[in-house]
This record gives sequence, structure tokens and C-alpha cells, in this order.
Amino acid sequence: MAAQAPAIEVPTDAELLQAQADLWRHTLYYLTSMGLRCAVKLGIPTAMHKLGGVTSLPDLADALSIPASKQPFLGRLMRALVTSGVFAAGGKDESGAELFRLNPLSRVLVDDVVADEHHSQTSFVLAGTSPHYMEAALGMADWFKKDVAGPVPSVFEDVHSASLFDESTAALDPELDALVTEGLEAHDNLGIGTIMRECHDLFKGLESLTDCCGGDGKTARAITKAHPHVKCTVLDLPKVIEKTPSDCVVNYVAGDLFHTVPKAQAVMLKLVLHHWSDDDCVKILTQ
Repeated sequence: MAAQAPAIEVPTDAELLQAQADLWRHTLYYLTSMGLRCAVKLGIPTAMHKLGGVTSLPDLADALSIPASKQPFLGRLMRALVTSGVFAAGGKDESGAELFRLNPLSRVLVDDVVADEHHSQTSFVLAGTSPHYMEAALGMADWFKKDVAGPVPSVFEDVHSASLFDESTAALDPELDALVTEGLEAHDNLGIGTIMRECHDLFKGLESLTDCCGGDGKTARAITKAHPHVKCTVLDLPKVIEKTPSDCVVNYVAGDLFHTVPKAQAVMLKLVLHHWSDDDCVKILTQ
């Protein structure tokens, strides 16, 4: 005789309605990420910046060359992204059309702007919402069911037989590899000006610093600019270092932080350790 299933607790009416609303939110929330990706691919933040940071829907559609038949759907996209905090809205123009505005989040998605402390995050968005990332996420349930001996691969490694920030990523898809590298650099450099202002005393008395996985050296150069007495060295993989600018401000070293870290009074590990397992983090910190 089959075992009887345990009784299930029945929610109250209020709990049931809330559960249904939460279920919709969790099931469909990926549309927010896809809407953000769509906005970046269309160049909406950049177009709005060129329009003065404030625009009506007709003007935005004209700037983006959106067909008239799709303008109502562009309005839906913009309102959804306003709700999720990507854009702001408020007020009307002379014709009565609703106005949309850039906010701090969408300003960091503006391309083609050269300014101090502006590091466009479009590559970060496009990498994180790429088909390869989505395919890996869809393989999560199968990944949990697989028993493996030795080091457990990430879901991404299991699905694509490639590791992020590795030469295997370039073999998998050169465009994805470029997006991941650019996105990481942009995200790494975002806010360094704030760090220099808010944590100024942190660098007092410091004479040398090694920035592990420091990329193109923007962070190290910002430190040297604010603290000329600090001698900064950037350690990164050879494929990264070979593309760095040649200057006398920062010393660039091609290498692997698992094997050697250039000596300095301080070592910076920013957006590094989270990518590795606990055992690998111990190896890195041992160096």
C-alpha cells in the first residue's frame, strides 16, 4: 500500500493572493533583465543623452528609427523600465506627450561619452544577459543532479565546457569573451573616484600597492593621481597586459596571481575572490 502523502497547509485568502502575485513576479522577472538588454541594444540611454536627457516617446522613437507600428510597444518597454528604476518619468511636453528622463542608473549606460569617472556599463549588461549566460542558467537543474568527482564545475562550465575569464571563453565565443572582459573592467572602474574621495586616508603612509587583476590600470592610475607617492603595479593575465597603455605612471606585470604576486606594502583584490572556490581563494591569499 502506497504511503499516504502528508496533509498540506492551506493558505489564507490573503496569503494565497500574495503568493499568486509573488509567483507572477518571480516567474516573469526575467523580462526586466531582457527589457534592460533591449534598451541597451537599441541604444536608448545614449539616444536620450543626445536629446538632453529628457525626451518624449515620439522624439525617442524618431531618434531610434523605430517604425510607427512599434511605438506603442516602445512605450510599454519604457514604462516597465521606469517601474524597475532604469529610467525616470514625469511631466509632459507642449503637445501633452509623457516625458522620460535619464536617472543615475541609466546614465551609466550612456555610450560615446568621454568624461572623468564615466565608465559605461553597457558591456556588463550585454554580457550578463547574453544567450550563453541564459543557457547556463537553464541548465541549473540538470547540474544539481550530476555527481562529479574532484572539483565541481560551475553551471557555466558544465553547460559550455568553458570557464569565464579564461582562454576557453574566447574559443567558445570571441564576442562573449570581449564583452565579459570589457564589462568586468567597466564595473571594476565604476566608483573608483568615490573611493578616492571617501577613503582618502586609507592610502596615507602607503608607498607601494599591487592591484591584482587590475585590467587596463584605470584604478591604479586613479590611485596614483590622487596619491602620487604610491607606486602602483598591475598584475593581470598576459592577454590583458599586452593591450594595456605604455606609460611611466603604472608598472604592468603579466602573470598569474595563483603563482606569484609582485611584492608591495599592500595588495588590492577588488572583484576577484568571489569568482573562485574557497580552496582557490586560500591559494590566492597565500601568495
